[in-house]
Amino acid sequence: MQPILKLGSRGSPLALAQSRLTRTLLAKVMGVGDENAARQAFPITRITTTGDRITDRRLIEAGGKGLFTKEVEQALLDGDIDVAVHSMKDMPVVQPDGLVLAGFLPREDPREALIAGDYATLDALPKGARIGTASLRRQAQVQQLRPDCVVETLRGNVGTRLEKIAKGGFDATFLALAGLKRLGLADKASGIIETDMMLPAPAQGAIGLQVRGGDAGVAEQLGPIICAQTALCLAAERAFLAALDGSCRTPIAALAEIQGDGALHFRGAVYAPDGSQSWTCKQHIGAAGVDILSAKHLGEAEGRSIAMAAGDKIRWEG
Repeated sequence: MQPILKLGSRGSPLALAQSRLTRTLLAKVMGVGDENAARQAFPITRITTTGDRITDRRLIEAGGKGLFTKEVEQALLDGDIDVAVHSMKDMPVVQPDGLVLAGFLPREDPREALIAGDYATLDALPKGARIGTASLRRQAQVQQLRPDCVVETLRGNVGTRLEKIAKGGFDATFLALAGLKRLGLADKASGIIETDMMLPAPAQGAIGLQVRGGDAGVAEQLGPIICAQTALCLAAERAFLAALDGSCRTPIAALAEIQGDGALHFRGAVYAPDGSQSWTCKQHIGAAGVDILSAKHLGEAEGRSIAMAAGDKIRWEG
């Protein structure tokens, strides 16, 4: 069988799990019967990125979150793949020339998972607990909630971080619950942190499908697996991020949700890196007025408002 669409992603276990999920959904809507046929119809190329190679320091010291995407995007531009599968929280808000986001898969649970052995909550951790994370957002939130804890850098894929905790290298860490679920490792979470305690990264739990700008046919093929509700939520969250000039150097959190009444409810926050200050916002759009443009405008307005309130206090150079 000739490939229908060639997929590509980072080579980490989570990135490959997300690519396989994309393949499964495509195979279902296109009527590709068995697993072997699906592999031939939608082959997955593993691409090692600069971000994958850097494991000894924070990404801000090497150039930021784009380090997880540029090699995958180059493969897309070169025609080696037809669709790039990305974790959206790793995606810069500006797309490279010639590439567009065709859409997003249905979002998984955006909450944080606590990995801390027998401790099910952040409050239960002992005084002075060593918490490992490479995320400035998580660092700032922990230091705001538990200033007595010690936060140190911990990088690596999901397996590496789970192993560090199991071996006692740290008392606790956080992982996106979405990633654990997609890897079949949700049982590794000692507790789930609700979003009213720790707001997630913008687009956490969402998978984006990136294509070449001129490939209307590819975008059309992806249409049946695209989630419109996720697109609405990410329009607000990524506009908020863009308005704040967000990068790995600024601790930013955001979550938009479509609730039962059809309204879009948005929460956003920016933190001083040491957790000493935070600026928050909360807004909604009624069901009758929710569309991509209104969601984007909401995110932009809330981001600009916080930027004005915080001023240069949110610009941190690592």
